[in-house]
Amino acid sequence: MSAGTSRSDITGLVLAGGRGSRMGGVDKGMQLYRDEPLALHALRRLAPQAGAMLVSANRNIEAYERLVAPFDARVITDTLSDYPGPLAGIAAGLRAAQTEFVLTAPCDAPFVDERLGLLLARALDEAQVDIAYAATTEPSGERIAHPVFALVRASLADELDAWLASGERKVRAWYARHKAVQVPFDEDRAFYNINDLRQLAELERR
Repeated sequence: MSAGTSRSDITGLVLAGGRGSRMGGVDKGMQLYRDEPLALHALRRLAPQAGAMLVSANRNIEAYERLVAPFDARVITDTLSDYPGPLAGIAAGLRAAQTEFVLTAPCDAPFVDERLGLLLARALDEAQVDIAYAATTEPSGERIAHPVFALVRASLADELDAWLASGERKVRAWYARHKAVQVPFDEDRAFYNINDLRQLAELERR
């Protein structure tokens, strides 16, 4: 993985616990792309990068359990009610992980970079920080952050729980409280996420 962090030090976490508001309230991770649930595509790409796997989900739990069984993965749920967002899923993952780090990716990103864990771990080790997350650069030169594609120290679980209990929900605002590094990636497609059913249909047609 990297000189300091190995695959066995990492738990992969697919974030599938959202409300799916922009998809009309459906369970985004269970929507089909190429005849398979979106969450399965993300899981398949993340699993080789981690020593253990988790999926964060808040409904259709039995369906997710069947989905993750071939990966020897576990399904976890948010401790907060009413779909509080990806940070709550990350918090549940940090709490459930039995490794030093958690590698996160959203369920609606079927092309997750297969070097995500490697490059984030390398940057985290070199910078001696607690969080590393991905970013890409637009042709205009604008840097676009992808904060839910991240490697996070599991030891931050208590602090994150307290942050969420105070009513905070923004991922990057929580990152700003800690030593974090933004890691550049070249391939935009790896971070393409499907926000609505129209985008999903367009992707299928392509």
